[in-house]
Amino acid sequence: MKLRLIVVLFSLMIWQADAFSQHSETADRGYIVKVGDKAPNVEMKLITGKTIHLSELKGKTVVLQFTASWCSVCRKEMPHLEKEVWQRFKDKNFILIGVDYDEPIDKVKAFKEQMKVTYPFSLDPNADIFGKFAHKKAGVTRNVVIDSTGTIVYLTRLYDTKEFNGMVKKIEELLN
Repeated sequence: MKLRLIVVLFSLMIWQADAFSQHSETADRGYIVKVGDKAPNVEMKLITGKTIHLSELKGKTVVLQFTASWCSVCRKEMPHLEKEVWQRFKDKNFILIGVDYDEPIDKVKAFKEQMKVTYPFSLDPNADIFGKFAHKKAGVTRNVVIDSTGTIVYLTRLYDTKEFNGMVKKIEELLN
């Protein structure tokens, strides 16, 4: 009886530790930054050849969309980003940049054209930019919303309509 109780208690401890670990992963969703953090000052080479630093965009609301041509969820989200975010806010003090996860420029240009999006795209060799925001193995389909002071104010993961609409609402608030 005593041995059985020890086995049950040990099993419960293992289960609880596993549940805590899973909650921790879902709570941060692979991000290494969080809302309220200052965004890292990354350098982005746009597919046009222009290089920009995130710090140069202070004063604007910025969305970094981490994406890749092989990502089906990214493809699902991109038409919404184009229509509901970029087309709606591009003439305000706003910029949306697609940051493509470790793909060559020819592939990124073809992907952008295929998806019929008009917002700027940046290359991300070795996923070094991505790695400043999330664990490199954590997966793309992420949006990082940064306010005019350079502070991260909203994070998304995958494409969830409710979360996406929350992001759009946050951008509206920042621009009004």
